[in-house]
Parts: sequence; structure tokens; C-alpha cells
Amino acid sequence: MVRLALLLLAVVVALPAGSQSPPPGWREPRCAFGTAPFATPLCSELVATPDLQGVRGMLELRSIPTPFGVAVRADGSLRHYLVARFEGLPSAASLGGAALVAWGYDLTHEREVRLGVVTNGTTPLGELPFEYFRVLVSAEPVAGSRTRRGRLVARATSPNSLMLAHRDAMAPMMTPPGSAHAGHDMGWPMPPVDPRLAPSAMAHDPPTAAPWLPDTTGRPVVARRPTEVLQVADGDTIDLAAGLIRRTVAGRTFVLYGYNGQSPGPMIRAARGASVVVRFRNDLDLPSTIHWHGLRHDWRDDGVPHVSQEPVPPGGTHTYHLRFPDAGIYWYHPHVREDIQQELGLYGNILVGRRARAGVRVHREEVLALDDFLVAEGDRPMPFGSDTASHVLMGRIGNVLLVNGEPRYHLAVRRGEVVRLYLTNVSNARLFNLRIPGARLKVVGSDLGDFEREAWVESIVMAPAERYIVEVMFPRAGRYALLNSVRWLDHMRGTSALVDDTLGTVVADARPATPDYAAGFGVLREHRDVQRELVPLRAALTRAPDKTLTLGMQLTGVVPSVVAMLTGIAMPVDWNDAMPMMNWALTAREVTWTLRDDAGAVNMGIHWHFRVGDQVKVRLVNDPTVTHAMAHPIHFHGQRFVVLSRNGAPNANMVWKDTAVLPAGETMDILLDLTNPGTWMMHCHVAEHLGTGMMGMFSVAP
Repeated sequence: MVRLALLLLAVVVALPAGSQSPPPGWREPRCAFGTAPFATPLCSELVATPDLQGVRGMLELRSIPTPFGVAVRADGSLRHYLVARFEGLPSAASLGGAALVAWGYDLTHEREVRLGVVTNGTTPLGELPFEYFRVLVSAEPVAGSRTRRGRLVARATSPNSLMLAHRDAMAPMMTPPGSAHAGHDMGWPMPPVDPRLAPSAMAHDPPTAAPWLPDTTGRPVVARRPTEVLQVADGDTIDLAAGLIRRTVAGRTFVLYGYNGQSPGPMIRAARGASVVVRFRNDLDLPSTIHWHGLRHDWRDDGVPHVSQEPVPPGGTHTYHLRFPDAGIYWYHPHVREDIQQELGLYGNILVGRRARAGVRVHREEVLALDDFLVAEGDRPMPFGSDTASHVLMGRIGNVLLVNGEPRYHLAVRRGEVVRLYLTNVSNARLFNLRIPGARLKVVGSDLGDFEREAWVESIVMAPAERYIVEVMFPRAGRYALLNSVRWLDHMRGTSALVDDTLGTVVADARPATPDYAAGFGVLREHRDVQRELVPLRAALTRAPDKTLTLGMQLTGVVPSVVAMLTGIAMPVDWNDAMPMMNWALTAREVTWTLRDDAGAVNMGIHWHFRVGDQVKVRLVNDPTVTHAMAHPIHFHGQRFVVLSRNGAPNANMVWKDTAVLPAGETMDILLDLTNPGTWMMHCHVAEHLGTGMMGMFSVAP
């Protein structure tokens, strides 16, 4: 255990403890006394000293309201509000003290935070500014003591620390070349891979054949062109061709994919209510389709292979008819082998005009697609599985971060300029925590429209396929860094560290922006029209869910030694690929990520039936007891929903969504607004998880 203590080094975040007043409106289910270890990342037993028989305690980590699916500090460390519950506590006087006081510590006990007096029943404790922590309760001789001196009464360790205990006997795993995050590539040699672990999908039969990369034989390869903006009007026709392009990423030239020779593909700008025709031609070496992510349009144009259409073969064509009923930011991408085609550059944005709001002015609008790319040694991307997905444990997390297809984004502004950013996470698997130190950020909207009320934020957390609309003001002249700030986990050693990856820079010159929009930018507005539409939906909070989806995983043919390394509760959110060799080795033959409904149907065995006008409450439960639980962004095609609550805590600031992330071990209730008839898909938007079958179907009858 001494070695374990050395491994569990906490990284202290220099922030004060949070407010002792709990967020309003909680209705969270309590953690049950006697909860088994690893059963949930939101509960940890407060263990009384052996001489205190009959004392039961529980430390609960409750949700903190956030516009995003994950509450974090600016550095990516997770935030939770702590609550203690006790039964059977004796009086402080019987233990030689004046009060029973709770204290918070990092795992090294170098920092101490007084949390407050505790009693039997429920006691709010506030936040702790530590990645991993311990809570001790002591009988203090002075009720107002500022440091712990009394006898120990009970203790608890944060649930995300408990998940590391089983790794004490594990040898550190070497990192294959190119598998670290951008700018921090450790470049360690890759150890020999046990043939029992070799990715079965990484080779053809016989196993000595080359892994899959784009086939240029007999196909034109064009130089990448800058992304163009297509301003379309009602009734217009667009031509989109998916083909091979040659482009340079991080100083190395690759043959990748693009639409019309562009990656990102052409950005489509349309007015709300418009309809257009898209003529698609497939010049790839693989079959493909186009899915128009987030649009509430005709299901026959949804791009789902073998459901709304057959895959378009190489050299084939297909015509889509699109309509844009909702203002917001959308995107398009393939729905055949997304793990390959999306990674290689097939994606583009759609911006449907927002209604101008009184008093809200910005100097410009910018559309940013956030991505990553996994580069191997030499002039090729990390190879793909030839007949099924690889990297299916964590998803294919890249080592080069991109904005609009480039590793170094640049924007020139004037001092005081206000910019509206339309952000889309187009990566296969990476969660971003985007921030701009020195600039002020206001989140105003998400996938299909505006929030009920605007909010100041320090950073923007985005899971794959999520979109956010953020307004930013640059108050001073100078350089501003666009950062992805996360807690980078070393899975085997049980340590984490702050990593700031620079995605680009914004340079503000000394000339003032005109006109001056600072006063309007400084106002947080409530959107009454959005509230009128969304507030009535909160009535569904009190009713039982109509459907339940449990998110899990099944393993097939994985050797016990590997299962042992994976077993144990995972972090609620994985910011990096902390097990690159393991992730590379496991394919869709060994791993199946699952959706299971309350009737016991799994993945494509699920087919729900609804009618237009139904508003269906769906409870999503991310099972923390599976071999490697992790966060999943869940997307419903062709419809929209609101997040009603997370872990029982009502959502006080709703917005229309089509994709929402659910951290490991947590529960989320959504209200699905069914307006579009047809046959639709629901799935995890980690491309490699979808590639293992993590998807189901639902039908909406007219």
C-alpha cells in the first residue's frame, strides 16, 4: 500500500474551496449506505473508526449546474459539490470535543481545507479544489478551529481515487510513437505486442498483409483547397463530391479525404425555412453517404446506410433534399465507416441564420470546427482496421489538434472587438475544454438554438458532435491563446497533470473596434421566447421515464490479464488516450459498446415506436460497473430534445439539443420532442463505439 500511495499523487489546483451554499433545486437520489466499491463515481463511504460501532456515513458528489454536460474548472479538473450524510454519530462531547468538523485534503495531505461542522443527517460541505481528495471528520476541542487537531471520527477518499487501487501491481505501459497529445509527444518506443492482443482488424488475411490506408490506384488526388462558403437560397442546388486530397498536417503530407477538394468541406449558410437540393458524387475508394447532423428533415435524406438509403458505391451518385427548420449550427459527415472517413477529413458545417436580438451586436462571426488527427511515424496516418474499427476502447484520439483543418488557427481582431464563435466538435472521440485566457466568454446557444439565459463561462466543454455558440470580447491589445486545457491522465501510474495545448492565437491590435459593443456584451440576457417554449417541458421532471437506455460494454475473447488492467471504475471523463497500446490493440471483434433498453433489447435489437407529437422522457444510465466505463455523447437523429436533469438535479437553463454527453457512472433524463415522421437512428457519437454497434432505432408514425 505504500507503493500505491506513491502512485496516487494528486495534482493540486490553486483554487479556493467553493461556496458552502448548495446549488438550488436538487432532487438527486441519495447514495445508498453500503454502496459497493466501484458502484458509482458519485458516492464514497465515510468509514467510522473501529471503536464507533453503528455509525454509517456517505460522501456524495452532487452535480454543479453548467451549460455543458460536464462541470469543470478552467484547467479541466472536474467539479462536484460535496454532501455528507451520517447516521448514528455520537455527540462531539462524548468524543472529547466541542464539534464534529469535516476537513478536505489532497492525497498527499499537503493542503487542508476546513469544510464545516457535520451532524447526523445531511450536511452540505461545498467544493474542494483537488483532482483527488480525502475527507476526514474529527472531534475538535474548539468549534471554530482552523486546522484539524482532534481525534479522528471518520474518513473517505474520492471515488476517482478508488479506481486506481487495482493498478498497484501493474507495470507501466509504454506509449507507442505518436500517441501522446499534440505538443507533448513522449515518443517512447512501442513494446512488442502479444500476438493474442494484436489488432485482428489491422490486417487482411493472411495477417502479414498491410493494414488499410486510402487506395489511390486509378483515382485522382487533388491538392487541398481552402474551404469556401456557399450562401444558398431556397430552391438552390449544391454539388458535393467526396474524393482524395493531398494535404499537409504538422509538416507531413498525406493523402486524405475531402468534399470538393476541401477539408473542412464547403460551409453551407442558409436562411431558416429554406430548402435545397444536394447532388452527391462519391469519388472515394469506399462506399459512403452523407448524414446531415441535427437537421429535422425528411428521414429518407438522413444518410443512414441500409435504412434511409443504400451506401453510395465508389463512382456512384445520390441526391439529397434538405430543409432547415431551426436556426443553429449543424454539420455533415459520412455514416459509413465514420472511424475512417470522418478522421480523414470528411466533414463540413451548416449555419442556419439566428434571429437578431435587440441590443445584441457582434463585430463578426467565425465558424470553428475542432478536430484531432492521429499521426504515425513517417508520411501516413495511423492505419485503420481493414474490415472493422480499431481503437475501439477509448476511440481514435489524435496527437495533432486542428481548427478548421489546420494545427495553428489565427484570427486578427481589434481591441474591444466582440466575436461570435460557432463551435463544432468534429473529432472521432476527443472531448475538448476550450478557453481563451484574458478574453471574456459568454455562452448563448447550442445545437438547435439559444439557451433560456446567457451565461459567463471560463471554458467550453464539447463532446464529439456537440455544438456551442459563444460570444467573446477581447478587451486589450495583444495576443490571446486558444487553448485546450485538460487533465492528462497516466492510466497506469495513477497520476494526472495539467496540459494546455495551443490550438491557435487571436491577435488584437491597438486600434479600438467600432462601434463600441462593450456595454451590450456585458449584459446577460434572458430569452423570453425560448423560455415560453421550454419552461412547460419541466412538467416532465416529476413523471417516470417512458424509456431507459443503459450504456455498457461487452468483451469477447480478451485474455484475463488485459481484463484485469481494464477493470475498475474509470474517470467520469477521459480527456486523453491514457492506454494507447491497449486502445490500439482492441477492435470491434473484441469490444462491443452497448445500448440496452428496459425491455432487454441491445443495440440494433432496439426499435421503439412513437407518433408525431409524442414527448418521450428517456433516462440514460452510464453503467460504471462495466470493464471500462467512459463518457458517451448520445445523438438522436432527426429530432430534438432538452436535458431535463443530470443525476436527479433539474436543469435550470435548457436549450434544444440533438447530442448530449453522459459521463461514466452518471444518469441523465432527456425529453425527446418527436416532430418528424420516419425511421431514425440513435447512437453514441464516438465513431469507434458506433463501429462496434452502439446504436439503436426508433420509428415515428405520422
